[in-house]
Amino acid sequence: MKQGMSVLVVLCFSPFVAELSLGARYQVGPDKPYTTLQAVADVHAPGDIVEVDGDHSYPGGVSFTNPGLPDQKIEIRGITINGRRPVISGGTDSVAFTTWPLSGPGGDHYVFENFEVTGGTRRCIYHQADDLTVRNTVVHDCPAHGILGADGGSGSLLLEYVEVYQCGSGDRQHQIYMATDEVNRPGSVFRMQFCYIHDGSGGNNVKSRAERNEIYYNWIEGAYYHELELIGPDPGGAPDGWSEELKREDSDVVGNVLRKTNDRSFITRVGGDGTGQSQGRYRFVNNTIIANGNAIFRIFDGIESLEIHNNVFYRADAAPDLVRQVEAEWISGSPVIAGSNNWVKTGTANIPGQWTATVTGSAPGFVDFAALDFKPASNSPLRDRTDQVPAGPAGYPFPVPHYPPSNHPPERVLPADGEAMWRASDSLLDVGAFEYAAAVLAGDLNGDGSVGLVDAMIALQIVSGIATDDLRPDYPDSGADVNGDGRVGLAEAIFACRESSLMD
Repeated sequence: MKQGMSVLVVLCFSPFVAELSLGARYQVGPDKPYTTLQAVADVHAPGDIVEVDGDHSYPGGVSFTNPGLPDQKIEIRGITINGRRPVISGGTDSVAFTTWPLSGPGGDHYVFENFEVTGGTRRCIYHQADDLTVRNTVVHDCPAHGILGADGGSGSLLLEYVEVYQCGSGDRQHQIYMATDEVNRPGSVFRMQFCYIHDGSGGNNVKSRAERNEIYYNWIEGAYYHELELIGPDPGGAPDGWSEELKREDSDVVGNVLRKTNDRSFITRVGGDGTGQSQGRYRFVNNTIIANGNAIFRIFDGIESLEIHNNVFYRADAAPDLVRQVEAEWISGSPVIAGSNNWVKTGTANIPGQWTATVTGSAPGFVDFAALDFKPASNSPLRDRTDQVPAGPAGYPFPVPHYPPSNHPPERVLPADGEAMWRASDSLLDVGAFEYAAAVLAGDLNGDGSVGLVDAMIALQIVSGIATDDLRPDYPDSGADVNGDGRVGLAEAIFACRESSLMD
């Protein structure tokens, strides 16, 4: 074995290192030392792991206030039993991560994963801490808020592989409602990726007042009002010392499906909502947006810039209205907009004059629009039409933009943790959230058109159990299974190593 292969094995198995913990383990279950989450809420310390048996329901109303550390997070981990996650049900807040005083640390540095949370009368998950990850979790049937971030005390939050449905009420309680505390938690980020948010009972599907939003690779549909609302902090709830000039709130929205299923409201609202304005920069890149009735973008209150590249905008029954600006208050006094290589239906109203290389047509060439398969067909006008170097308006660069898109969003089914689909591509990306599913080389596990080191790493991770052998179900006939045994394993790892000249 050459030195390169030794390095490969170390790299491939390095995720095991992240699983090591020097902390204690606590077991919760009907026949375990602890029978409720409340019983362990105050006993854990940095690096500890709390394991909760599935196929069982636990009372809500649990609050975690003991802090972890950035390199020794506290893990609250559900254990699937008989195919079922543990359920946390009821309480005013079913699960809370809270901080007092607002400057922390309180319930900071937690990972909460593999649960079903339901029935919290005010909030099913309450976020008032910093560095919280919620992963592989389903939140549903919450009569008020599904997941709520506090105006004061909330820092960074990562939601990934999370499904939320049938939450919200009226126009002020939402499926996901996020904020960050710009006084006590400056620089915080709300990132949501690989999530499926759908069928809201009220409010918006995702509403955020965070300092920075990163909305990547999600399928969001069926909101009562807006699918996505990205605005500024609420002056009525902001902590002491906050002012509108303290921070600018920016949002990066990449690789999502946003689908409106009613004509009650707009798909997105950016800038403000009449209570708090961001005066921020907004970036929408490689999204697939399906309209139904009202305008796609509603610009409201204070906003600095808007850039829109490589997106699909489609409405089946009519040409959509693209951008509504009558409520906009541009910080510079006039619109600051950039856009390129977007596909729009012929006859679409209010296309910004600043856009370039816009493609129009009667249909975007999806595989099957009626079946909600929004991937490009082989003859789709979306293929190979992107702006490869999308840029913002002159003088208004977006900070740390995410590009190129690396994944597909889930297709109306929550993927298992770690199984978000790669976005394979040739030299030119396609317009929208999905890439054309062309055949690829034998052994090309990441779909980049070649076989090499990365493919060998993926295969070894599958062998080790870190990843699964259905990593690429969107390419069932791709030839990834090079020895024809029906799975991806050691043979594929050896093949990739040889192709990359790591082995003789």
